[in-house]
Amino acid sequence: MEVLNKVFVVTGGGNGIGRELVLGLLKRGAKVAAVDISEKGLQETLSLAGPLKDKMSTHIVNITDRKAVEALPERVITAHGAVDGLINNAGIIQPFVRLNDLTYDQIDRTMNVNFNGMLYMTKTFLPYLLKRPEAHIVNVSSMGGFLPVPGQTLYGASKAAVKLLTEGLRSELLDTNVHVTVVFPGAIATNITVNSGIMTQEEVSKMDTGKMRMTLPADAARIILDGVEKNKYHVFAGSDAKMMDFLTRVAPKGASNFIYSRMKSLLK
Repeated sequence: MEVLNKVFVVTGGGNGIGRELVLGLLKRGAKVAAVDISEKGLQETLSLAGPLKDKMSTHIVNITDRKAVEALPERVITAHGAVDGLINNAGIIQPFVRLNDLTYDQIDRTMNVNFNGMLYMTKTFLPYLLKRPEAHIVNVSSMGGFLPVPGQTLYGASKAAVKLLTEGLRSELLDTNVHVTVVFPGAIATNITVNSGIMTQEEVSKMDTGKMRMTLPADAARIILDGVEKNKYHVFAGSDAKMMDFLTRVAPKGASNFIYSRMKSLLK
């Protein structure tokens, strides 16, 4: 779906990939309703939009609050007149610990943000999207949604749920005007660890990630938006995501062992 002159809702628009998706959509001629729990983050994104900020609205919403989400479509329509696209990008990671050491509060928070928030947004906006001549839903999963990452087992489960729900939704909507895409980012150079409340910025700066190559958020956003305009089924953001998708399909046990060898040092 061409994004020019379309209205998109983007969650997690106050930082990272979400911010770059907002700015990228604006540059491609779309109008954007940026959603985030952080007012500061949204204001920073608005400032970065520069002369295009008149085509952007900001909405402070906790996507795990279903009633708050259900009130959002009318706010977006009031601001922009319609809604043509939804990008469910907001997400958090879990602490880098084994499942045995996770608390139930940490488990609930991860599942609520990554899965339930995406589900609330999708189910709330779908009736509006079905009324448009053409519309698009994009759900951001993760490389961890198809590949087990030690210390991120619960996070991976939440993103695997995003993957399968999105694929099932696409099948249900094949005979409609709504396109559906699922995105698998690899390692992206964002502040997700800090924003998830897992580590301080100082602790992150001391992390040993070896020779891991990370994709810049702006590059990930460009890949995602190119995929939207081509109505792609799967979008892999980063060469690592593409490579591990291939390895997981041809040698799943070997791919799992490889990731363990690269990531085990992060386990607390």
